[in-house]
Amino acid sequence: MTDFLKNPVLVFDIETVADIEGARRVYPQLANLNDEDALTALTSLRIQESGHDFMRLPLHKIVCISVFYIKEGQFSLFSLTADTLSEKEILSTFFRAFKDLNTLPQLVSWNGSGFDIPVLIYRAMLYDLSVPLLFEEGNRINAMRYDNYVNRYQTRHLDLMDRFSQYGGSRREAMSIVANLYGLPGKRDIDGSQVGDMVAQKQWQQLSIYCESDVLNTWLIYLRWMRLTGNISSADFDMWQSETRDFLQNKRDENDSVRHQDFLDYWPVSD
Repeated sequence: MTDFLKNPVLVFDIETVADIEGARRVYPQLANLNDEDALTALTSLRIQESGHDFMRLPLHKIVCISVFYIKEGQFSLFSLTADTLSEKEILSTFFRAFKDLNTLPQLVSWNGSGFDIPVLIYRAMLYDLSVPLLFEEGNRINAMRYDNYVNRYQTRHLDLMDRFSQYGGSRREAMSIVANLYGLPGKRDIDGSQVGDMVAQKQWQQLSIYCESDVLNTWLIYLRWMRLTGNISSADFDMWQSETRDFLQNKRDENDSVRHQDFLDYWPVSD
């Protein structure tokens, strides 16, 4: 096992829909509208405010968190979704990864600093949740003063998009663009704009597979970053790619089909 896996690695991504209930408190004019009309009015208000329909971060309700977790060389890929869990339960379950100082993971994301983490903060505070180690800066635990998830230029949370752009010094690029450049599947026929429709139609498996594909792309980009920065050798890079492929080929759905066959079909064996 290479040294970069001395701590667990947790690659994550979230999917969200508009929080209509919360929006009614922010925009009182929505209070007497049904959900469908409220969403239409909220979208119109947002376009008037900003010129686009992307909701304010506090009004993103989490409906899925997908995780690719690597500990002691073993892979785990799973999703926490709103068909079986409340938003509070999704958050509480995800936060379990940050309960033990001795097993805190290396956190990896694409735009996690700009979107995922802020949304997690807003939504966790809505439910009075607490996850001290995720926000520890060394005031109580000295060992985390220079090794924490909060400070931008530390790497306990590695936001690959932020890092690749030199912390905003150059343009931030979409993950799918970068993944496609490296011969990875990227986003295929689905993007984030379709999440609301998938939730409305209760297409939970399709949603979770989509979100898991994002974390798989992010993990494979992360391997390239680790090779670039000298944290793994080219031989180790090839090994981890091969082991990831083997894991996906053996990960099956309830109907015994390969869960991420589409991802594998668009991920060529040779780089």
